[in-house]
Amino acid sequence: MLAAIDLGSNSFHMVVARNVLGQLRVIDRLRETVRLADGLDGKGGLNDAARQRALDCLSRFGQRIRDLPPHCVRAIATNTVRALRDPHSFLSSAEAALGHGIEVVSGREEARLIYLGVAHAQPPKPQQRRLVIDIGGGSTECIIGSGFDTIERESLQIGCVASTRRFFPNGKLSKKRWKEALTEIEAEFQQFAGLYRGLGWQEAIGSSGTNKAIGEICAAMKLTKGAVTAEALPIVRERLLTADRIDAIDLPGLPDDRKPIIAGGILVLEAAFETLGLKRMMVSKAAMREGVLYDMLGRGGVDDPRDISIDALMQRYGIDRTQAKRVEDTTLRLFGQVAGRWNLGDDERRMLIWAARVHELGLAIAHSQYHVHGAYILEHSDIAGFSRQEQLFLAALVRNHRRNISNKSLIALPDRLQAPVRRCAALLRLAVLLHRSHEAETIPKLELRLAGNTIAVSMSRNWLDRRPLLRSDLEHEPEGFAGLGIELHLAL
Repeated sequence: MLAAIDLGSNSFHMVVARNVLGQLRVIDRLRETVRLADGLDGKGGLNDAARQRALDCLSRFGQRIRDLPPHCVRAIATNTVRALRDPHSFLSSAEAALGHGIEVVSGREEARLIYLGVAHAQPPKPQQRRLVIDIGGGSTECIIGSGFDTIERESLQIGCVASTRRFFPNGKLSKKRWKEALTEIEAEFQQFAGLYRGLGWQEAIGSSGTNKAIGEICAAMKLTKGAVTAEALPIVRERLLTADRIDAIDLPGLPDDRKPIIAGGILVLEAAFETLGLKRMMVSKAAMREGVLYDMLGRGGVDDPRDISIDALMQRYGIDRTQAKRVEDTTLRLFGQVAGRWNLGDDERRMLIWAARVHELGLAIAHSQYHVHGAYILEHSDIAGFSRQEQLFLAALVRNHRRNISNKSLIALPDRLQAPVRRCAALLRLAVLLHRSHEAETIPKLELRLAGNTIAVSMSRNWLDRRPLLRSDLEHEPEGFAGLGIELHLAL
């Protein structure tokens, strides 16, 4: 059984499914309107009421999945958590309530997962491009893809909750306000509209609750059979603007819980239709949560998107693959000797593999401080398949594989990852040091012995005596390890 949780800016969703021969059979769905974005104060703070609504919801979700092991659960936080000044403060309480870790993803990674969910729910035709638009509570994602892969991904900081609050803060509606708001939102879409229209698509699909609600309004008004069209949308807007206040909106087929935020949703969709030249948009029942489930099927296997992303980074930055393989092999050799005692599992093993492959990434910028350059790129790039925490973990390993230890890069991670990242950094650091000369010869008799947070390295004395520089490096390395909270001894 697998569970995917989507901590959206408007609603929290959970889907529980059973993996049967590579196919997902949904056995439970839960949804609660939390309105997390309503709790933002504009300075990165979250008010107590919104925080408590979120924690209560996650506690109920946690009861449903309390018997599932961690690797079968993936919880994703999106725009509102990204906007928090101190996300750790919220996430630590949220993880305790849910009973599982929560990952924060970038807007473009959110877009990839949305597209993946829609593509599996409505299998694409061969060689056909499609446009997917997802209007969430705090952001809107626009994706062009072909098959199950994305071609272009964009995430705008406009959503149904955020736009309603921004343009109608006192709840008043008017045609003048609508026109002004539409102009501002269209300017956001114009940033990539030319590129998207140049690529083109054969069909457009809307996903998530806002698009679904607008499609149902169109059907209830007998304008379409559930799709959204360029002819129907202005009629819906005019019907909405017959009300002078949000709480007076009267749209057929609109659920009560959508009434407070529908104005912002229709506003964003109208801007998308206008700037992208849309004529018709079908509506999908799938969204990011389904994409997360299918992504979980690929993770750790031959279709793990993170492997593809790491390989692309290696190619883009001209990384020496032979040296990377040497470091990877030695890192895994060390990992196998201490994983059990240090409680390191498959997730940490994969992180070490990827870190070994890209640890010299920063050399494309400069040799001086290349570990700092590499860490910066890994932390701030949009890397498909990786959550925010995974990128920070990877960046911390690369940042600390040589020279002084950056405590700032380590404490940026949640408390639950503090011990794993420090222990993995120690293993990568030792492997890189052992291969500093880039020589091809295998290191003989390489053994590690643990005693708490003390690690003793044993290797062939004769082999090491022929490498005085390496021996000197090893003798000075305990200073670096001390920054990781680990004692290093050279036992010959």
